[in-house]
Amino acid sequence: MHDVISPVTEEVVATVPSLTEEETDAAIERAHAAFATWRAVAPGDRARLLRRFAAVVDAHNEELAQLEVRNAGHTIGNARWEAGNVRDVLNFYAGAPERLSGRQIPVAGGLDVTFYEPLGVVGVIVPWNFPMPIAGWGFAPALAAGNTVVLKPAELTPLTAIRLGELALEAGLPEGVFTVLPGKGSVVGQRFVTHPLVRKVCFTGSTEVGKRIMAGCAEQVKRVTLELGGKSANIVFADADLAKAAASAPGSVFDNAGQDCCARSRLLVQASVYDEFMGLLEESVKAFRCEDPALDSAQMGPLISAGQRDTVRSFVSDDAIAFRGTAPDGPGYWMAPTVLTARSTQDRHWREEIFGPVLSVLRFDDEDEVIRLANDTEYGLSGSIWTRDLGRGIRVARGVESGNLSVNSHSSVRYWTPFGGVKQSGLGRELGPDALTAFSEVKNVFFSTEV
Repeated sequence: MHDVISPVTEEVVATVPSLTEEETDAAIERAHAAFATWRAVAPGDRARLLRRFAAVVDAHNEELAQLEVRNAGHTIGNARWEAGNVRDVLNFYAGAPERLSGRQIPVAGGLDVTFYEPLGVVGVIVPWNFPMPIAGWGFAPALAAGNTVVLKPAELTPLTAIRLGELALEAGLPEGVFTVLPGKGSVVGQRFVTHPLVRKVCFTGSTEVGKRIMAGCAEQVKRVTLELGGKSANIVFADADLAKAAASAPGSVFDNAGQDCCARSRLLVQASVYDEFMGLLEESVKAFRCEDPALDSAQMGPLISAGQRDTVRSFVSDDAIAFRGTAPDGPGYWMAPTVLTARSTQDRHWREEIFGPVLSVLRFDDEDEVIRLANDTEYGLSGSIWTRDLGRGIRVARGVESGNLSVNSHSSVRYWTPFGGVKQSGLGRELGPDALTAFSEVKNVFFSTEV
C-alpha cells in the first residue's frame, strides 16, 4: 500500500494499492483477452461508449476537480478545466472510429486498399503534474482506435486516474478495456516496457526516464511516444504590446507552480525595452496569487512535495533574484514565484529544467541573436513570440526549434491540434486529427482482378 500526501496540508488523503509485477502481468493479460472483443465492436458502438464515458466524466466534474485539489494541489479553476478536458478529448475521439478510413491505391491488375488495424494493449504512463488531461490524451485515441489500455498513474497523484477507471466501467466499457494500475514506475511502468503483450508505450515525464523507456522498448521493437522535458523561451520584441506580454508572462511559467513541461521559463526581452518591461513584469509577479488552491481566486498552489521544493530552491541564489511574489506560510510545500536575472547562458537556472516557479530573464538585441539564444538548449517543446510584426512572427516561429509555438499567446495544447516536442523534448505527436494513426498499424491488401 502507498500513502498519498496532500501538498496543501502535508496530510495523508488516501492509501492506495501498489501493484506487484505478478498483479501487473495479470492485468495486462486481461487487457489482451479483452482486446479481441473490443476491436470487433462496431465503430458506431465504440463511438457511443466513448461518448457515454465523456458524459459520465462530465457529471463528475466537480468531484474530480476537488479530488485533484487535494491530491495534486492544483487550483480549483485549473482542476475543473482538467476534468473538462478529459470529457472534451473523449468526445473529440468518439467521432474518430467511424472516420478511421484507409485508402484505395491505383495498381495494375487489381484493387489495392489499406486498413488501419489496432495495435493491441497500449501502456500509458502518466506524470504527477497533470494527472487527468495527460491520461486522457493517451487513453482516448487509443481506445477509439480499437486498442485496450493499461494506465499507470504517478505514485504521488493516483487518485483521479483511479476514479476515471471506475467511471469507465460505470459508463459501460467492458472489463479489461481500460484498466488503471497504481504502483511504482520500477515495477508497473517497467513491466509495460518489458511485457511482450504491451504493443506500445506512451510516456510523459523526464528526458532521463524517457531515454530508458525508449531503450527498453527497442528490445522488442515496441512503439513508443515520448513527451519529455522542456525549457521553453518567451520572446518579447520591442514592438510588442508590452503591457499584455508582461501581464501574461507569470501565468506562462508559474501556472501549476511551474510544474509544466511547456512552462516559458526562459524570458528573452529586447534590450531597448528591457527596463520598461521588467518594471511591468514585477507588478504582474507581485500581484500573482499564490494561495490555498481551493479558493476560486487562486492562480498558483504549492509544489507537489518537499523533495521537489528542495530541488527547485537549489536553483535560486540571492544574488540572482530580481524580485519575488508571495506565498503562504505554514503547512504545505509553498514557494513564492521567483524571477532571476541570467548573467550568462551557462547559468544553471538558464540551462536546466527547474520544474518550479522560477523564471530566468536575459536581454537580446535582434532577431538573429534571439533565435540563436532560443535554440541554445537540448529541449524544444513549446514557446511564445510577442510582436506586432506579422512577418517577424512568421520568421522567428520558423527559426525556433520547437514542436509547439504561439505568437502573442501562451497557448500550448489544444486537443484538436498536434502536440509534441523536438530534440530531447520527445518523440512523436499526441492529440490532433491524426492521433489514431499513432495507435494503429497500416495494413495493405491487394485483390487481383485478373481472370
